[in-house]
Amino acid sequence: MHPLYPKISPNNTQFLSCGSHQIYVEESGNPDGIPVLYLHGGPGGGSCPDHRRYFDPEKYRIIIFDQRGCGKSTPHASLENNTTADLIDDIEKIRSALAITKWVVAGGSWGTTLALAYGIAYPQTVSGFILRGIFLGTQEEINWLYGKNGAANFFPCQYQEFLQPLSQGTSDNIIEDYFHELHSDNELARIAAAKAWTLWETKISALFVDKHEIIDSEETHGAIAMAHIENHYFKHHCFFDEGHLLNSIDKISHIPAFIIHGRYDMVCQIKHAWLLNEAWENAQLQIIPKAGHSGFEPGIADAICRAADQMVDFIIDNDNKN
Repeated sequence: MHPLYPKISPNNTQFLSCGSHQIYVEESGNPDGIPVLYLHGGPGGGSCPDHRRYFDPEKYRIIIFDQRGCGKSTPHASLENNTTADLIDDIEKIRSALAITKWVVAGGSWGTTLALAYGIAYPQTVSGFILRGIFLGTQEEINWLYGKNGAANFFPCQYQEFLQPLSQGTSDNIIEDYFHELHSDNELARIAAAKAWTLWETKISALFVDKHEIIDSEETHGAIAMAHIENHYFKHHCFFDEGHLLNSIDKISHIPAFIIHGRYDMVCQIKHAWLLNEAWENAQLQIIPKAGHSGFEPGIADAICRAADQMVDFIIDNDNKN
């Protein structure tokens, strides 16, 4: 089992001005290594120090940033000018600011959605993909996660807890129901809704959920960003046309990709990873037998680290041949 790489501190941190947003960006690892960008989940989840640890710090120049409105980026939980297109523009601004020509683009969950959308928009800048827990941003996937006939059937008690903050009851559109609760005039109701929204996903993310993950999900500051931004994106269908990513996969199918997905992922259904792999000429799918959705379950972390090792060796060998 490949462990995460040792803990490291950033070499550089900065805030980039992107319109009304200040985007937190950090670099770690080898300044002369292969550039890799890691995209966190959510949307609205924010990055964490352990995201650096997927990559060999002697071979990779590791770039991580907090997407608009979350983590250390400001303004906190802002929905203004916060769309998929805006995030893609931010990624390009980061690449330009760091004078990077091409980079490996990696991500988990929503991070895979954003990685694919970015790659489709700017395929010439991507040397490879490492994608964990595929989410294609379709209505079917959103319905699975939040509706009454998807993951709720596997976690009925947790789903009832998820519905409890909805003071006006539930309709056939849970996303809309939560939107009204998250924007209530009652501050306590807003906070309760934000925590319940974030906890629902946390409780179903791993085969064995660590109690510390539950505690982290209940932290008010992060929960507010996660709930508001995620609800905002899903209310607007991720800000792209239904089926956009699969329908546009030909634009990146020549780029090598590792696709990693837990067999028992209840947040993102495995069939979408399978469909992506089937459509992608140069992709390799690895299904992790004893894993759910979390990027830090042992089997998932092992697969990401191994994929990163293989990707950097492939790129170095390819550069040497050229």
